Amino acid sequence: MDIAKLFPATQPLEVELGCGDASFLIEHARLTPQTNFLGVERLMGRVNKVDRKGRRLNLTNVRGVRIESAYLLEFLLPANCARALHIYFPDPWPKKKHRRFRLINERFTTLAFQALSPGGMVYLRTDDEDYFAQMLEVFAADKRFCPVETPSTLAAVVTDFERDFNAKGIPTQRAAYQRG
Repeated sequence: MDIAKLFPATQPLEVELGCGDASFLIEHARLTPQTNFLGVERLMGRVNKVDRKGRRLNLTNVRGVRIESAYLLEFLLPANCARALHIYFPDPWPKKKHRRFRLINERFTTLAFQALSPGGMVYLRTDDEDYFAQMLEVFAADKRFCPVETPSTLAAVVTDFERDFNAKGIPTQRAAYQRG
């Protein structure tokens, strides 16, 4: 994938894997015009939302792509191209027999390391305690990443899922890791 051809300006890139309705992606792109944002989704309707919302706000720094997140990381993103990966409220696949489908698994840190530039960040959020424990375990096992705090300005940009869960009293579990 030639990232330079996707955006009119050459700027740092951040990628949201599983951007859903694009609420976070669009708001973060609006607040951070000096950064390019790529939203990744499997469903075409959600990719169309990225496009519609971005056009409505005249954002030139946001694009959407319809593809599986792991495939994009492994085969399409150039090495060291992203400053940050955002993974917010990924499908928790709660049944034990389905957990192998979770995005954050033993292979994820290798794919993230490959895509991130040195010092790049992975930001995670979920409402699922079991999946959160798995996320922490996966990153703790990879010494190429070290835990860091999520900046408060970034934590303040919430997703629609997050807003709904928080309104029901379900807290957001957050973690962030920096690539060495």
